Amino acid sequence: MSTTANRRRTDAEVSGFHASPALAESLQRVLVDLIELHLQGKQAHWNVVGTNFRDLHLQLDEVVDFAREASDTVAERLRALDAVPDGRSDTVAATTSLPEFPAYEHSTGEVVDLITARVYAAVDTIRSVHDTVDAEDPSTADILHQLIDGLEKQAWLLKSENRKV
Repeated sequence: MSTTANRRRTDAEVSGFHASPALAESLQRVLVDLIELHLQGKQAHWNVVGTNFRDLHLQLDEVVDFAREASDTVAERLRALDAVPDGRSDTVAATTSLPEFPAYEHSTGEVVDLITARVYAAVDTIRSVHDTVDAEDPSTADILHQLIDGLEKQAWLLKSENRKV
């Protein structure tokens, strides 16, 4: 039998978990890359041409939907931890780590390679902040694990379009 007894706490003794500045900054980095991935995926979706156009056009929407939902999950996690997400277009453009997406039309093969690279760039960002996030908040790290799994699946599905055997 334990000698430590439970005791009822007062309201003043109860508070939620708050993100440190380092945790908030890590999640902000992930957020802007996911927003940028969503935007670049749409740019590719509108301007892809060539063989297998329709299938790739629809597949790009899957990447866009995943990135959009993931960015919402990260932003809402920031809010749940009393941090403030910044998804303004100026902030995204100034702070994303994703390569710039080239203008104009692109062939299906080019788009596959371009978007796959950008998906992996977003994954790299998530992996680079993971250990810092995990040290402070394993629950948030679990969210990052799910994002890595989902994004790597999207990359695999995309790059398989150009694979030759």
